[in-house]
Amino acid sequence: MKHMIVRDLMVPRSEYPVVGEDATIHEAVQALQEAQKRFDQSRYRHRAVLVADRKGHIVGKLGQLDMLQALEPKYEEMRSGSGVTRLGFSRKFLVSMLDRYDLFAQPIEQMCRHVYEQKVARYMHRPGDGEQIEADASLDQALHLLLVCQHQSLLVMEGEEIVGILRLTDVFSTVFAAIDRCVPPSLNQDKR
Repeated sequence: MKHMIVRDLMVPRSEYPVVGEDATIHEAVQALQEAQKRFDQSRYRHRAVLVADRKGHIVGKLGQLDMLQALEPKYEEMRSGSGVTRLGFSRKFLVSMLDRYDLFAQPIEQMCRHVYEQKVARYMHRPGDGEQIEADASLDQALHLLLVCQHQSLLVMEGEEIVGILRLTDVFSTVFAAIDRCVPPSLNQDKR
């Protein structure tokens, strides 16, 4: 994997949907839907939008889970950086939280109003250092970051500029396509 570089697998920034920090969640969903229509249908679909500041610099991303969370703002009360399921809570406890916090108690039609009012900046994720990789880095470096940090994507950098997104789905497809081309060790021994 040292012979493959991130640039070969990334989705160029120009092909990714971008919205401003002041956009509503609804506008972000619309941008994502429009990008899906234009994106190469032979590849996995986008699952996030990039968020730009007023100067056009990418400052974060908004994923599908972030957009769904905007339907029920009460999730912010219980939000944790590592996620409650990683803290060892049982499924029974997690389900009980629906009642305790009165989550999704409103009809969906009423909840939908939140996406027209809530701003992207409130729900977006600001990527840290471990979520960025240089465009000319090797695939093994990218795979290492994706696995250790459990990211769904990495921002691809050229110096200080974000030039693309390396998505876990594209890395997965590439790695397992290579595995499909490999000859299992047992077959190599049979040919002797």
